Amino acid sequence: MTFDYIQTFRDDAVLTIRMNRPDAMNALIPPMLEELIDAFHRAEHANGPSVIIVEGAGRAFSAGVDLKVLSGAQPKAGRVGSVFDEPASRVMQAVRASTKPVIAKVHGACFTGALEFALHCDFIHTSDDTKFGDTHAKFAIRPTWGMSQTLVDAVGLRRAKEISYSARMFSGADAAAWGLANASHDSKDALDDAVASLAKDIAANDPATVAAYKSLHAIAETHDVPAGIAAESAAEFPEITDTLNRIGGFLRVVK
Repeated sequence: MTFDYIQTFRDDAVLTIRMNRPDAMNALIPPMLEELIDAFHRAEHANGPSVIIVEGAGRAFSAGVDLKVLSGAQPKAGRVGSVFDEPASRVMQAVRASTKPVIAKVHGACFTGALEFALHCDFIHTSDDTKFGDTHAKFAIRPTWGMSQTLVDAVGLRRAKEISYSARMFSGADAAAWGLANASHDSKDALDDAVASLAKDIAANDPATVAAYKSLHAIAETHDVPAGIAAESAAEFPEITDTLNRIGGFLRVVK
């Protein structure tokens, strides 16, 4: 299958899905989200792959939502609109519904929507110098892809509040220390080697048993994440009105 914004590779039982907009730091756009949905659905119904790795081409995992796409939008109450939210919701559902372990291999940068994407994966491995951040509050965009639930699950409520309220960047080393990432590695090469080794170890096991574990681990989550995500999406915050001004200020700076 040929895609415009992602690439897929098979190595025995390991499937790699690579976001492929390197000139834009793999910033998320609706057509890319649709291709990710397609790739996950194909992987679920294909014979052979038993582990999925998600990565980014070039120097970053993903910079998050491409704010340039929002320059002509009319956000309401902090929502970026169904053009992004609807396919993003289906991406996150596809990741969580996958019977195959999904490893997010995160390098370079992982911000906001990309962090939400990574947090829905089963594991996150990263490199020490990777920059993470939740910048929803910076741009007056409220979360709708699960950040308020999955980040708390990963790092605990107090740390999640600090990350989201401050919109500060933190490193891959921080992510591992706080429990957001399974491990942080000292270079991109070391990250590549570690994830390849992990995927190989998983692929060597019985895929039906691994799938059973995934199903059982969903029950063991610290709280009902899917219900929390649904509540996050349903909540309304009409007092959020500064989205266009904040996005516009950012776009003027980067031009």
